[in-house]
Amino acid sequence: MKKDDREIMEILEAYDLTGCAHSAAQLVGVDPKTVRRYVAARDAGLDPYVPVERDSIIDPYRDKIAEWVEQSSGKIRADIAHDRLVAMGCGGSERTTRRAVAAAKRAWRAGNGRSYKPWIPEPGRWLQFDWGAGPVIAGRQTQLFCAWLAWSRFRVVIPVWDKTLGTVLTCLDAVLRRLGGAPTYVLTDNERTVTIDRIATVAIRHPELVRAGRHYGVTVLSCEPADPESKGGSEATVKIAKADLVPTRVNLRPEYGSFAELEAACAVWCERVNARVHRETARRPVDALADEQQQLHVVPAAPYAAALGEVRTVDGDQTIRFGSVRYSTPPGHRGRQVWCRVHGEELVITAATDAGLAEIARHRLSTPGNPRIDDAHYPTHPAAGSGPRPPRPRPTDEAERAFLALGQGAHAWLVEAGAHGAQRARAKMTDAVELACLLGSELVDRALGVAAAAGRFDDGDIAAITEHLAAGGGDAAAVPADETHSAQPGTSSWEGFGR
Repeated sequence: MKKDDREIMEILEAYDLTGCAHSAAQLVGVDPKTVRRYVAARDAGLDPYVPVERDSIIDPYRDKIAEWVEQSSGKIRADIAHDRLVAMGCGGSERTTRRAVAAAKRAWRAGNGRSYKPWIPEPGRWLQFDWGAGPVIAGRQTQLFCAWLAWSRFRVVIPVWDKTLGTVLTCLDAVLRRLGGAPTYVLTDNERTVTIDRIATVAIRHPELVRAGRHYGVTVLSCEPADPESKGGSEATVKIAKADLVPTRVNLRPEYGSFAELEAACAVWCERVNARVHRETARRPVDALADEQQQLHVVPAAPYAAALGEVRTVDGDQTIRFGSVRYSTPPGHRGRQVWCRVHGEELVITAATDAGLAEIARHRLSTPGNPRIDDAHYPTHPAAGSGPRPPRPRPTDEAERAFLALGQGAHAWLVEAGAHGAQRARAKMTDAVELACLLGSELVDRALGVAAAAGRFDDGDIAAITEHLAAGGGDAAAVPADETHSAQPGTSSWEGFGR
């Protein structure tokens, strides 16, 4: 059994004290041969704390294992190597082979592995971004745009539906405005929206992205192909964001019910990670960003919108016209310019917000005469097919104002009274206000609500229901009068009269 450093030190101290291997072995509770081995190693000038390598059954095959590791560039699996060794007559276990293969791989990497030089970024120079697969919402895959400002370690994650050029420019504009400035360089992957080709290893940039870079005053660069290590900051951001934001069996995050929920989760995530002390800088990224903003140059007030599509103005009814079809937009954009572009079978509408360019709506393409109106864009209007809008009482004089001030029951009573054609409604409203002065607004308002639900609008109904409720009666006692059930006393007791 291998001894740890403390046990070896005690063995050597016991031998120096007694000068006898047997006595030292009795003091520390080991075999005398163990004492002699560590003492002999020390006397020979060797390090007694380094374990002695013993002969192994796999030693004759180590050169062959090293050859396989070299041929496979360190990729060969230990189980494959073990099967080959067994066929060659090696009698060692698979565990022995795994240890030998691991040692051969360590030696190969020491001579062939990639060496790194610590990168010390300058403030205001580098911004990296990359893509990560987001969660599936309503059966549709989302994408996470992950950006990382190198010096301050500030991270920004924006959820989107696709990775088209228009989306890239929208996210880039939003990130720069969230950072409060633009750096010198922007480094990203070799997506077709960035690098359209490589000739003799020279990257051919997308011309639209080059023009966007000139607009923002940044130089867009792409990393080496199939070399994610050259932009490790954004890669780490993608890894952390996916681990925290994408629902898995590990993080136990529930599924997202809508895209808005994912946007809110990304905003909370960014706020949390940027307020946490970074282990490399020992500072919070949000504090470091405040210093780095002094080195960032100003972002143009107008976004680069050439690749975002055609310009449209939102009408008073919150719609835009595209291809002779009306498409709705969310509240807050009336009279403003938006950009519309077609992506597949959808129309994407982008607008300038306080945080930069952002996608505000997405509709399926339609034909003239078939507008696309999203009911969620009109939260104060009834949904399509829901029928006429119920009246909303608005007082026009003091008497109406006093009645409606009783509460929601008064509002409901007035609406139902109008629908039932109740007579002398104003007089009954005045009686209710006077009754509230005597018994309290809460009780009378409750009685008005019960009367509205029961359809009772005759003279004295409000007073009767109020008296019933004041006596401790329940709301269910007020039964609406109809032809099958009447509140009037019956005449069944007169049936036998005169017989």
